[in-house]
Amino acid sequence: MADPIKVLLVDDHQVVRRGLRTFLEVQGDIEVVGEAADGAEGVARAEELKPDVVLMDVKMPVMDGVDALRRLRELDNPAKVLIVTSFTEQRTVVPALRAGAAGYVYKDVDPDALAGAIRSVHAGHILLQPEVAGALLAQEETNSGQGRGGSLTEREREVLGLIADGRSNREIARALVLSEKTVKTHVSNILMKLDLSDRTQAALWAVRHGVAG
Repeated sequence: MADPIKVLLVDDHQVVRRGLRTFLEVQGDIEVVGEAADGAEGVARAEELKPDVVLMDVKMPVMDGVDALRRLRELDNPAKVLIVTSFTEQRTVVPALRAGAAGYVYKDVDPDALAGAIRSVHAGHILLQPEVAGALLAQEETNSGQGRGGSLTEREREVLGLIADGRSNREIARALVLSEKTVKTHVSNILMKLDLSDRTQAALWAVRHGVAG
């Protein structure tokens, strides 16, 4: 049996954290390993507890969710961050995604959908709603690595197309009959060649430039 997905809850409202914990603790494959009440504490707890997934609020005291995301990236923390927000405006969600979030859900999300979202980002998928993906594409248009796609090998373009389809490294490895280590190397090369910082930007670049299947 696979190890449970370790989740860290970061939200400045205790009642929200309690509600999330109550639901998630009945999931057989998810374990809540800790909580934090602001972004700075969330970063410290993520470094200490090494969760697989962080559920992160956006608007918090001391350090907000976007700055916490940036700090986790600077620390090379491997946790996938799923934004849980009550704000629907693109100006709130887009910066979080650009800072490295794997996706986002709203605080009124159906509990089963939340559990599904946690499993999805843990597996390496990216959760983007169409209108937010469109906003990200528009922002990327002037600095998205245009003209650099020709430096990708055929295999790297195949990997990039599967990233755009939301495939995890394991799924890409299975589809292309490669090892996961080889896929990780291809992903790193793609990000370096296109001057992109994460899989979200790579997926958007692929859509923008017609690489996605």
